[in-house]
Amino acid sequence: MSEKHACRVLPEEAGVRLDKFLSTALPHLSRSRLQQLIEQGHITSGGKVVSNASKKTKAGEAYEIVEPEIKALDLTPANIALTIVFEDAHFLVIDKPAGMTVHPAPGAGQQTLVHALLAHCGDSLSGIGGVARPGIVHRIDKDTSGLLVVAKTDAAHQSLSAQLKARTLKRTYLCYGWGALNPRTGIIDAPLARHKLRRKQMAVIEDGKHAVTHYETLANYRAKGSITPFASKVTCQLETGRTHQIRVHMAHMKCPLIGDRTYGIPTQTQINKLRAAHIVMNEETLHLLTGFPRQALHAFKLALIHPVLGEEMAFSAVIPADLQALEHALVTLTNQA
Repeated sequence: MSEKHACRVLPEEAGVRLDKFLSTALPHLSRSRLQQLIEQGHITSGGKVVSNASKKTKAGEAYEIVEPEIKALDLTPANIALTIVFEDAHFLVIDKPAGMTVHPAPGAGQQTLVHALLAHCGDSLSGIGGVARPGIVHRIDKDTSGLLVVAKTDAAHQSLSAQLKARTLKRTYLCYGWGALNPRTGIIDAPLARHKLRRKQMAVIEDGKHAVTHYETLANYRAKGSITPFASKVTCQLETGRTHQIRVHMAHMKCPLIGDRTYGIPTQTQINKLRAAHIVMNEETLHLLTGFPRQALHAFKLALIHPVLGEEMAFSAVIPADLQALEHALVTLTNQA
């Protein structure tokens, strides 16, 4: 059933935008949702439909808001096991495995994170945007593993999205790349946009969107007697969150991610570089390094402010087995006689 709300403008609340006033009076509804309700004619004043979200309020005005019944999302929930790092009534933090797509898309089937969340959350989902669905606050690529936060209520979604925009929601990634970064610690400030020819790819473009990544090298892997690292272990913290940002920035810095088929280097080039670095390895190790099946990227830390309680919270994810095996191989080759 639909819900009805009423609120009146106090003298100290006069002169502000209507959508801002309503979002304060009705904190469970986001400003964007209220704008949507205004567009759909669900908000009235004095019996007349209000159509302008930016109109200034006047003291004494009364508004009636009808919140329509939440529509079910036209997807079939799927009983897929999830690794839940944290959950309460407002949001949850998921440790997503590599290979799982976040959002439904052509070819993704019914094994996406959204399908799994619909089954897991059931009736606890709120009407984000008027539709019962989990609020994906930020995404990670299908073949990237690790943490992402999901809102269960409209208010939580609004708060977490605002934190993401204000850069108080911190996301730190662990990655392994070919070569080394110079300097070992620094900031990559390189704008990103769609590649002008390969439209499914991103690229560093002078007039692209602002994109900043903070990085720190944790380890360089080099053969005995060599001064040139053949690979590196790096943490990257996103200041902005552009599509494929870390993958493109690492490639731009001549340290492309191991296993990245889109922005990495060809397999034969990898083999040639290993041989040039005088790396001796068996076929199994060679295949592990040059045939790693995904980009070696893992979202392993997440920090945020609880959207309702206001408490600072931090989460971490274990390093998945495939990346542990990759690091073991790199350390072994570094320590070889």
